[in-house]
Formats: sequence, C-alpha cells, structure tokens
Amino acid sequence: MEVMRNTFLAAVLALMPLAALGQDFDAGLAAFGRGDYAVAFNEWRPLAEQGDAAAQANLGLMYTNGRGVPQDFAEAVRLYRLAAEQGIAVAQFNLGLMYTNGQGVPQDFVTAHMWYNLAAADGVSGAVDARNFVARMMTAVDISEAQRRARVCLESGYSDCD
Repeated sequence: MEVMRNTFLAAVLALMPLAALGQDFDAGLAAFGRGDYAVAFNEWRPLAEQGDAAAQANLGLMYTNGRGVPQDFAEAVRLYRLAAEQGIAVAQFNLGLMYTNGQGVPQDFVTAHMWYNLAAADGVSGAVDARNFVARMMTAVDISEAQRRARVCLESGYSDCD
C-alpha cells in the first residue's frame, strides 16, 4: 500500500500546476510547496468553499496527511468527492484510495474500483494498477457492478456516482 500512497502524492502534485486559476490558488500552491501549510489552507479554503475543484482536491490532501490541519479522513473524502464530481481525475483516484483503505468511509472495493476506473479513463498514473489491485479482492460480479457504476457516473456527468 506504500506504493499507492506515493502514487497518491504524486498524482495530487501533478494536478497542481494544471489546477485552478487565480492569485490565491497560486499563493496557496507556493506556500504548500515550501511547507507553509497554514498559508496554503488560508488561500485554498475560501476557493474550495466557492466550488473550486482544484482547491478542494488539494485541501483533501492536506486533511488526508494532516498537513496544516488535524488529520481528518472524513473531511478529505468530502472534499475529494466535491472535486471528483467536477471531473477532477486525481480526486477520483484519491477517492479510490480512501475506499480501498477504509479511510473516512467504510472499506468498499466496488466503489474504489469505480473511482479508479474513472481516473484511469482520464489517464491518471497508477489508476490502472490500483484498480487491478482491488480487483484481485473482488468477485466477477463485483467487478461487473463497479464497471456499471462507473459508466452510470460518467454518463450522468458525475451526478449519479453512488
């Protein structure tokens, strides 16, 4: 699972340069890069509350790892989901990790597989490997259900992902 953790961090960091617009986001990014998590939080929180998906995904990372905030897996899941439902593939991957590990949500390989499928479709590095990892713990029926749910989620524009 350590490999998945490193992929998780790399995936989020890969999103950052492509992410949201604006001076506040960039100031948060610079602060995060130098380890000033309090400043990053203060820059990103208002953006996340306004619906900025990249800020939501990055705050999710902070809550997952307890950087500048108390570690809170449930809050991380909430933020990742907000970003994932806006099509942010890295947030979809991170949700897969949270469901794989049962962090902030009950462990659920079907839901993890679904989110990994969506992230893999957008080319997130490590998503195929993560999907294959959880698939080894699933039945053929479970895999079929995860694939069906991924299709429904994608076809609904991420509004029906349960």
